[in-house]
Amino acid sequence: MSKQFLAAVKERRTFYGLSKETVVSNERIQEIVNEAVKYTPSSFNSQSARVVVLFGEQSDKLWNITKETLRKIVPAESFAATEERVNGFGNGSGTVLFFEDQTVVENLQEKFAAYAANFPIWSNQSSGMLQFVIWTALEQEGLGASLQHYNPLIDEEVKATWNLPSEWKLIAQLPFGKPTFTPGEKEFQPLETRVKFFQ
Repeated sequence: MSKQFLAAVKERRTFYGLSKETVVSNERIQEIVNEAVKYTPSSFNSQSARVVVLFGEQSDKLWNITKETLRKIVPAESFAATEERVNGFGNGSGTVLFFEDQTVVENLQEKFAAYAANFPIWSNQSSGMLQFVIWTALEQEGLGASLQHYNPLIDEEVKATWNLPSEWKLIAQLPFGKPTFTPGEKEFQPLETRVKFFQ
């Protein structure tokens, strides 16, 4: 029974070349995101994940914000490469934004003081699982995606633009769209140096 799941895990790759061509309906993407948010585990069942999905022009707006934010801090002589990279993310059909609600994290820290230092770590781990679930599920639908981290540079403008709660901490951005090229072969380090079994 695990073969299908592991096959999907193996097939998930990073796609930087994206287009806006329709592969799957926005409604199907919404279904995937809702299922992933509902069923991805979180510490103490905190359900601290918050997700925003930007389609079409809304996604374009995000990458324009990112580009103009970077323009202010990247030296002019090296900005062309940065602009090309960000434009590539904007070539996709949408973007998933991953947040963690810090109110939930802080409440858990107060309620379970002995674990207070761990809750931000566990929050990030839960977000990582959610990112992986959505990324893999989107790829199973024929979409390509890549995981980006322009936070905290764009956080405040993102919250202001889409009127999001200040307690939501931006963790990652996942631009997606129809893949325009196939990634090369992936290299792996020897499992013998990475995994140990004891019986």
